[in-house]
Amino acid sequence: LNLLYCEVERAITGAAVPTLGNTLTLEAGKELAADFFCQRREVGVLNIGGTGTVIVDGIEYTMENLDGLYIGRGSKEISFKGDGARFYLVSYPAHTDYPTAQAKKADANVIELGTMEDSNHRKIYQYIHENGIKSCQLVMGFTALEPGSVWNTMPCHTHERRTEVYFYFDLDDASRVFHMMGPEDETRHIVLSNEQAVISPMWSIHSGCGTKAYTFCWAMGGENQRFDDMDHIAIGDLK
Repeated sequence: LNLLYCEVERAITGAAVPTLGNTLTLEAGKELAADFFCQRREVGVLNIGGTGTVIVDGIEYTMENLDGLYIGRGSKEISFKGDGARFYLVSYPAHTDYPTAQAKKADANVIELGTMEDSNHRKIYQYIHENGIKSCQLVMGFTALEPGSVWNTMPCHTHERRTEVYFYFDLDDASRVFHMMGPEDETRHIVLSNEQAVISPMWSIHSGCGTKAYTFCWAMGGENQRFDDMDHIAIGDLK
């Protein structure tokens, strides 16, 4: 288990990677000042590895590659097992209880965007969102770029009502993603390799260009869960 607590929206992001015969338990730790991790939180899970199991209060959820899971506030015992499974986690504070629910890839709401001509042809898989699995703050899913496309979220946008975390994966060791951040008139980039995450604050763009196609998990939390809550920025205005 490897977790990062970010003061922006009090988001937590990280991963649970169990090994053969080893079960990992998600605990609160002193940072949360809670009796258990989900006492006042909700969690989104995406399995980017082989088949594994997430156990929530005694109920086992079999998670295949790219399956998701929403764990609601009040869930007391959360653990992970399965050799080869790689569970990516994002958590935000929650103000009420929603039931734990599994998201199979086949059941995702799929949106196709972009074109090959613009190098941004991609499919967005929505799991936790206003018309799907219900949550308090958390919105979560993943985007898969088609072969030959390298840009995500271009043209780009901001949304000052919520923060967003990107987690890039399905990259080989020699490939990288140049993730763009900052205000539109003063952008900067961060070079990311496989299975690295980046937190974009509310005032920042969040867009990336890879040396080849890749997949990334997106998750956000804040005031608004509408997918189209975006303050669009024209490409010509970027500096």
